[in-house]
Amino acid sequence: MEWKSSGSEAIRDRSSLTMDEKITSLFQPDSLLSAQYYGNLRRRTLIQPEMRLALAILEDGINCFQDNLMAESGKAKKLFNEAEEWILEEDGDWIFSFRNVCELLGFNSAYVRQGLLRWRQERQRHDDKDWEEERMAG
Repeated sequence: MEWKSSGSEAIRDRSSLTMDEKITSLFQPDSLLSAQYYGNLRRRTLIQPEMRLALAILEDGINCFQDNLMAESGKAKKLFNEAEEWILEEDGDWIFSFRNVCELLGFNSAYVRQGLLRWRQERQRHDDKDWEEERMAG
């Protein structure tokens, strides 16, 4: 099998190639413009910090909600109240609302919200049961 070197022959339809030519073409380097390479690289590196920020915001909100659930006063209670308000707000139009952060990360905000509320309910029920057992024992 002989490859022709003329420009028009080199750019021929892949469907007209024989099986040997198709296999050989797999091992030829693809042409990639530097603008294409750097465009993809730039887009990937710009998105990654934004995703990390969104994940950090969600993680901090969930930690404030969970770690301060039983707080009765002070800074811990304020952190819990702010996190709860952020999580429960459904109409958040601002960029870092709970809904927008979840959507940016590919999570269903209603599903995450329901999971957190279910966790809170179970945790409060567990803590109330422990408190009742301590009261009865004491």
